[in-house]
Amino acid sequence: MNKVKVGILGLGSWGECHLQAYQSLPHVEVAAICDINAERVRTIAAQYGIADYYTNEDDLIGRADIELVSVVTFEKEHLKSTVKALEGGKHVLVEKPVTTDLREAVAMRETAERTGRWLIPGHLLRFEPKSIEVYEAIRDGRIGRPVSMYLRRSRQQSLFATYQRTHTVYELMIHDLDLAIWYAGSRVRNVRAYGRSVSGADVPEILWANLEFANGTLAVLQSNWMTPDEAGIEIHDAAEIIGVNGMARFETEPAGVQILNRQGRRTTDLSVHNRLGGRIAGALREQLNFITQCLMHRQEPVHTSFADAVHGVQVADAIIKSAKLNRDIRIEDLDV
Repeated sequence: MNKVKVGILGLGSWGECHLQAYQSLPHVEVAAICDINAERVRTIAAQYGIADYYTNEDDLIGRADIELVSVVTFEKEHLKSTVKALEGGKHVLVEKPVTTDLREAVAMRETAERTGRWLIPGHLLRFEPKSIEVYEAIRDGRIGRPVSMYLRRSRQQSLFATYQRTHTVYELMIHDLDLAIWYAGSRVRNVRAYGRSVSGADVPEILWANLEFANGTLAVLQSNWMTPDEAGIEIHDAAEIIGVNGMARFETEPAGVQILNRQGRRTTDLSVHNRLGGRIAGALREQLNFITQCLMHRQEPVHTSFADAVHGVQVADAIIKSAKLNRDIRIEDLDV
């Protein structure tokens, strides 16, 4: 069997998760990896048995045998790496947030259109079972067209020290923005947002966004970095979608496995990326499996949408502006 050969740019903790997930797929070969940190890329290559590794992304992108590149670098580096890879003839999976600049998102989309390559946003919740079940319940009529949505995302306080480099709308809320756009099947028309900083940081630990879609759907998104580390809850999310025929709801914390011992309590969510019984499982693996299967069978990965990702960045900009100016923002008034 001819394997799909992939390359990975960026080997932080999430880039390593990409590597683990790819290597769990029998039809995929990780042909090369790259990170600007020479010691890091050398260590990872040795640990995972990768023969070819680089510190210059041009060396990886220039490989004729690589079909797909995962861009898992810092947000500010996404545009350069993505455009290079697309122009080098590669299909690209770019992690979320695809960018924090709407002009860069548009440039990525235009480059993909010009080169005829696939550009896939790393919105992996479209491959997470609970999120998929809600989407299917909308489509098959069990709950029907959404009228109202509430999506909450909460992470541990200690993580804020690392991720405050980027606004909360891009680090946390962007996942729920994508779900809201996917579920509504429409574009956002109006935004009203509120942010609160508890520590005095430049970006808010707590962010609320009220969205009105063109088809009349309403959505309230709430993201925060306020779960106490001592609570032992890594992922504390919830959703309620009210449709014309019924409603769907879930919470991740009760659905997780709770480990209680002398060190306290730890609640894990098993749906994103985990090693279970010696094998890799979770939404990341499902996403990478879908994309690489599409490559094998030359079927466009329509389950994901970079057009939705561009709109998500546009809405994220509106959320930041609304919270800053303390007023409603109409999407049509923003430059694209």
